[in-house]
Amino acid sequence: MKSHILPAIREMKDLEKLTKTDYKKCVLLDAHIGHLQGIMSLLAQHQLETYIHVDLMRGIAHDEYGCEYIIQKFKPAGIVSTKPKVIKKAKSLKVATILRIFVIDSHALSRSIALIKQVQPDYVEALPGVASKVVSKINEETNIPVIAGGLIDQEQEVEAAISSGAEYITTSNQSLW
Repeated sequence: MKSHILPAIREMKDLEKLTKTDYKKCVLLDAHIGHLQGIMSLLAQHQLETYIHVDLMRGIAHDEYGCEYIIQKFKPAGIVSTKPKVIKKAKSLKVATILRIFVIDSHALSRSIALIKQVQPDYVEALPGVASKVVSKINEETNIPVIAGGLIDQEQEVEAAISSGAEYITTSNQSLW
């Protein structure tokens, strides 16, 4: 299972912990452009292949020009972005690409699939990763009834949502009505 984990670094304490593990790859989610050289040097010392989330870098534009600068200056293994132009620029510069998508319902899923086919990233990061966990967490922390919706089109998914604590399910799939 550990081989399927890609550590995501948000803070310096995450970075410190990562350097004490045997992971070989990571995603850098949040940093200031002024700190990036030091962070990348530390990651290189520990032979960590790094994917930089361009959209979350502070102090630089989140466009294809900012991406080009990051790639040329800091030499990451790859980049992560929600923006097709950024992915295309990174591909043209021969680094690995991860297109991050947010799938909130079936319409978003359809649009995302079309975008993936158009942009052809190396990887796709789909969020949310586990919706049933979200239902459970909301129930635990708020004690407010949860209605689960989005991407539910099979009876097993309805059952999984209900067993996670959802009170109702919304779906546009008429076969479930």
